[in-house]
Amino acid sequence: MTVMGRRALEGLKVLEMGQLIAGPFASRLLAEFGADVVKVEAPAKGDPIRTWRVVENGTSLWWYVQSRNKKSITIDLRQEEGQALIRSLVKEIDILIENFRPGTMEKWGLSYEELKEINPRLIMIRVSGYGQDGPYRDNPGFGSIGEAMGGLRYITGYPDRPPTRVGISIGDSLSALYAVIGALMAVYHRDINRTNEGQVIDVALYESVFSLMESTIPEFDRAGVIRERTGSTLPGITPSNTYKCADGKYVVIGANGDAIFKRLMNALGREDIAEDPRYENNAKRSEHAEYLDGIIEDWTKSLPFEEVFKFLDNAKVPAGSIYSVEDILNDPHYQARQMIQEVAVEGLGKLKMPGIVPKMSATPGEIEWAGPKLGQHTEDVLRGKLGLTKEQIQGLKDNGII
Repeated sequence: MTVMGRRALEGLKVLEMGQLIAGPFASRLLAEFGADVVKVEAPAKGDPIRTWRVVENGTSLWWYVQSRNKKSITIDLRQEEGQALIRSLVKEIDILIENFRPGTMEKWGLSYEELKEINPRLIMIRVSGYGQDGPYRDNPGFGSIGEAMGGLRYITGYPDRPPTRVGISIGDSLSALYAVIGALMAVYHRDINRTNEGQVIDVALYESVFSLMESTIPEFDRAGVIRERTGSTLPGITPSNTYKCADGKYVVIGANGDAIFKRLMNALGREDIAEDPRYENNAKRSEHAEYLDGIIEDWTKSLPFEEVFKFLDNAKVPAGSIYSVEDILNDPHYQARQMIQEVAVEGLGKLKMPGIVPKMSATPGEIEWAGPKLGQHTEDVLRGKLGLTKEQIQGLKDNGII
């Protein structure tokens, strides 16, 4: 995909020292909009995500998406010479992203205080399970633990079954989004407000999840309400559910707006319910949620999905099907908005991958290349950014530093 003109983050220099999901996803988003992202990986091994899930020709298909537009360099961070290379690179960067366990960067002599002495404008994004302080800071934390501690797992699933998970690493991805938001706010404060000051952005996985928990805290505080698992329904929002159709498919209907609810009932020939004051607003309808869901599903079960969807679309009632990845790939709306793109990958040919979010009218993002080979850009970066000679680079290779 090629776009004309500058991208929004061109000129922003980012050094990524994370691995797996949260930190790398954050830098991927920055890279898509033009930031110059250099990813640091361990020599020989690289980021573990290179071998996660479906692998072809020795490389995970996930890797090509997660690391698109990034440059890969290899540095052994456990060795002093490797740490010295990081200090040299930090002199000219805007943002450093790391998602190691708290204390790791300090152990390597790469704490924010030490790096700030080299570059006072440095913005350091630190993503961890529990944050950089507090009694749990040293505990190992993955996204799944953050989802559990943040409250999401407790309310996900059906009341008669154990808590379940969302089928993706949602805790990590949420943290990555907060990392990007924090990074751009810090850049604004430094450059637009002209403070010329860097700062630390401390993102905890559990807090990223917890921040989305809507009204659960005040409801418990004032009314003692503990939100429980409710399956496909959303407590207090009626009707909004998943309903079975005659052909075994499911339709999602969101008719919780007062006017929308009336349109739905009138379309179903239930003017009596549409005009009944017992159902005139969401609060009242929620007292009769099971009854209303039963009426709606009795109707959806009488027709195949396509007829149900067409009927609801004509009635201006929000509805949709539950897409599999195959449905997504074949959907004309996804295609029209360039949300499925093909990217050339050496040894694989064209590989389909997700498009870019958000859409920007003047400075859109772009996929320039898929995730690179391990260490593909090491020599270019060390020569171009640090001015090292071929002999110096060869010496680093001989000593196992890169």
